[in-house]
Amino acid sequence: MPPSTITEPKLPAPEAGWRHARRANSLSEVYASIKVPAVDASFWRKLKAFWGPGLMVAVGYMDPGNWATDLAGGSRFGYTLLSVILISNLFAMLLQHLAAKLGIVTGRDLAQACRDHYSRPVSLVLWFLCEIAIAACDLAEVIGSAIALNLLFGLPLPWGVVLTTLDVLVVLFFQSRGFRIIESIVAGLTVVIFGCFLYEIIVSQPEWVAMAHGLVPQRQIVTNPGMLYIAIGILGATVMPHNLYLHSSIVQTRQIEQTEPGKRMAIKFATIDSTVALFLAFFVNAAILVLAAAAFHNNGMFEVAKIQDAYKLLAPVLGAGAASILFAVALLASGQNSTLTGTLAGQIVMEGFLDLKLKPWARRLLTRLVAVVPALVVSIIYGESGTEKLLVFSQVILSMQLSFAVVPLVLFTSSRAKMGVFVNRPVVKVVAWSVSAIIIALNVYLLWQTLVG
Repeated sequence: MPPSTITEPKLPAPEAGWRHARRANSLSEVYASIKVPAVDASFWRKLKAFWGPGLMVAVGYMDPGNWATDLAGGSRFGYTLLSVILISNLFAMLLQHLAAKLGIVTGRDLAQACRDHYSRPVSLVLWFLCEIAIAACDLAEVIGSAIALNLLFGLPLPWGVVLTTLDVLVVLFFQSRGFRIIESIVAGLTVVIFGCFLYEIIVSQPEWVAMAHGLVPQRQIVTNPGMLYIAIGILGATVMPHNLYLHSSIVQTRQIEQTEPGKRMAIKFATIDSTVALFLAFFVNAAILVLAAAAFHNNGMFEVAKIQDAYKLLAPVLGAGAASILFAVALLASGQNSTLTGTLAGQIVMEGFLDLKLKPWARRLLTRLVAVVPALVVSIIYGESGTEKLLVFSQVILSMQLSFAVVPLVLFTSSRAKMGVFVNRPVVKVVAWSVSAIIIALNVYLLWQTLVG
């Protein structure tokens, strides 16, 4: 066939399907700052270039907010709720794929897409809800880091809360030296978390057959009210709304070809990156539950849900002196990792929804103070018990906001006017809307149970 008769699928026009024009690049200081090889380069060269954003997203799925639900699930019900962690991660893999695709195809992060699609009042409401969610997530990270510092060094909780504000300066220092530096720090801390829990799994000597059985969903998860409540808590703590905004932005740090083959390549490798990273997050969350099941449930201790209690009991129960120390080290690494991505998410949301740019230090200091002030007040007045309740409350707030991020994401990526040839296929649409409905229903139930119960 002569070349002149060949027709290629059309990409969506830059402003097709949007009510308002996009005005700025997401995270403009690092936008398209990382070069990627050509479409015809080797698989491993392309994977190396795109590797990184997935790990930054994955840390949100193993932040301190997840630890309490995983500990409670393992100590009370053994390995049974492993299937819930697995299903939650499968949901997350799909949603993060959609977030990456939105950013790569449209050149918009999720916050910009909401601003460009919805009216000004609706966008402001979505922005406000998202800021509350990010503050709640940051709150969990601040409390988690403060608890870890208390366990490791005996630092009083209020001082630990204050000390966590310094990581704002760390983010600013390293981001000015390139986005790859931030990705490398996150990767290093993730390796620390992974290594700590690999040791915990080895010394706890779990029942491997029972673990495999726990990966298969059981009817009792639905019929047992106590088990269902914790299962919903695990789901609500696993899928984080701010990660959808974050991922849709940081995939744009890659300098891709603005052609159909270039975008398909970017979507493919961004999806591989996030899927592999989320498998690491699944290991960490599953390891926390398995550790609680092997160390506590199997020894008749069914009510170990607090991080501090788990720390005190691990070493004597397992007979391994390093078990408690590495548990706290992993918690500290988890909290610090999550703050790096949380501050970036705060910047993305403010710039995306409001088209407002503050100096990076001002934006991150503002985000951190919103979390630090309540954590500091509660830790001074109520101490350990108060921070534990605040940690749980932060997860409830995240559950409330989740649907306001998931629904627009699925809506935008299912729109041919916005996505062109990259629109979700019919099967993906059905699955994505089904996952959205399940997440929304379960989180509403969790919220109602928490407030009423």
